[in-house]
Formats: sequence, C-alpha cells, structure tokens
Amino acid sequence: MNASSVVSKTIRTSLFVPGDRGERIPKALASGADGIIVDLEDAVAAEAKAQARQIIREFLDANPAARVLVRINAADTREHAEDLALASHPGVAAVLLPKAETAEQVRHVNATCGKPVWPIVETALGVLAVPELVRAQGVERLALGTLDLGLDLDLKPGSVGGETMLDQARFTLMLHSRAAHLPPPIDGVYPALADKTGLAEAAARSRAAGMGGMLCIHPSQVEIINAAFSPGQGELDWARRVVETAKQSNGAFSLDGQMVDAPVIEQAARILQRAGS
Repeated sequence: MNASSVVSKTIRTSLFVPGDRGERIPKALASGADGIIVDLEDAVAAEAKAQARQIIREFLDANPAARVLVRINAADTREHAEDLALASHPGVAAVLLPKAETAEQVRHVNATCGKPVWPIVETALGVLAVPELVRAQGVERLALGTLDLGLDLDLKPGSVGGETMLDQARFTLMLHSRAAHLPPPIDGVYPALADKTGLAEAAARSRAAGMGGMLCIHPSQVEIINAAFSPGQGELDWARRVVETAKQSNGAFSLDGQMVDAPVIEQAARILQRAGS
C-alpha cells in the first residue's frame, strides 16, 4: 500500500504506527499492509498527543492522496474531542474507537467526524455490548483488543486457558458481525515480534476461525499475516475446479471423491472472491 492508496475493503493486516513518529507513516504505507492505523492512543505519551495530532494533520495535508485509519483516545478521556476534530480530515478513512462499550459512543464518533467507525472490543463490558455495537450508527466492522481484554479478565497471557477465553470473545464478535452483515472482525495483535512461527500459527488459526484479519505492530509481521489470510495455490486450484464443474452440473456432484453441493460451491466462490479471482 502506498501513499496514493485507499484503504482496502479486504483488511488482512492493519498496521499500527505511532502518531508522533511522522517519518514512519510513509514506511508503513509502503509495507504491504491493507490498512495503516496512525495511533493516538497507547503508542503516544500523554504529553505528546497534541504534537502527534499536528504531525498527522501536516502529513495528510502534504499527501492529499493518502488514506489512513486513526485510533483515537477513548470516549472518557480529555483527548477524545481533539482527536475527533483531526479525524474529520479527508485523509482519514475510518476511526478506531478503543474501549468501545456502548452504541452511543460509536454513534457520537460517526456523527462528529463523519467517518466509519471500528469499535475495538477490549473490556468485559465491550464483549457484552457487541450485539448493540454491530448495529450502531456508523459502525463499519469490529476489532478485538486481545491484550486489554485479557488484562480486564485477568487472563494469563499465552496460556491455553487464556486463549480459550479469548476464543469465546472472537466467536461473539464473529457471530454478531455476520448476523449484522458486517465484514469479519479483525483479531488482536501478536506481541512476540521475534516469534515468526508463532505468528504464522496464530494467524492461520485466526483465519480458520473466521476472523477477517489481524492488527499488527511491526512491518515484519505484515507478509506473514497477509499470507495466512490469503488463499493458497492449492485452495485456489480446488475452488476454480469446483466452480467450473458446477457450471456444467445440475445439482450435487462428486469431485476428488468428495460430494460437492451448494454450500461447498459457495465456499469455493468465496475463496475466489477473497483472492480477487
């Protein structure tokens, strides 16, 4: 993705870049990530937030074709209103709302800056509010903040038990997103930067569970996550054969010893759609 790109509708990777590090924004845009999130929340110290907003505004003014997402500060912070003022900039494609817990918070963000909203579910209250968040005015898709949610629930990071509990949250987001006709939700970050094998396994598991992509915190994670959320050559070959055979068949048929009926044909069509084929 380069500075002239728009945010892709297929969001496999959403790469964070600190809002007060303006020199990193062009590098992030060139990283291959489907979406770039310029962060005003956790990545920026309290005393640097005003400067970060100015840096982002100046970058977007100087690069009018650029499209980025912005993670603003939570609704209960004093920075929230100033962040929303920045988010109205034409270069901001969507707003990530952390600690989202009510539909009214989402509606307020959308009404104030006029941009689509990605509520980040990262508290127990947020998980319970998912049924209303997916139907809030202005919501575009949900994201899961696994680290903060794990902290709120007092889960042991990286443990089997902790991941089991987080899987319940993933299922909640995925189920309600589907019912509300939203895109699949975005999974949380994988914090172990040096663990490429672990990242690949986590991304593959997330994709298999129906998530649409992952948040990422370093450009080195982009290629691995993109690959996990993209159909492999074997999948594409199978999907093309299914679709082509279906055109010549009436009803169910057998392919490679497997029965193929309407749900399998639809699965093949989705694989090709995801690959842009």
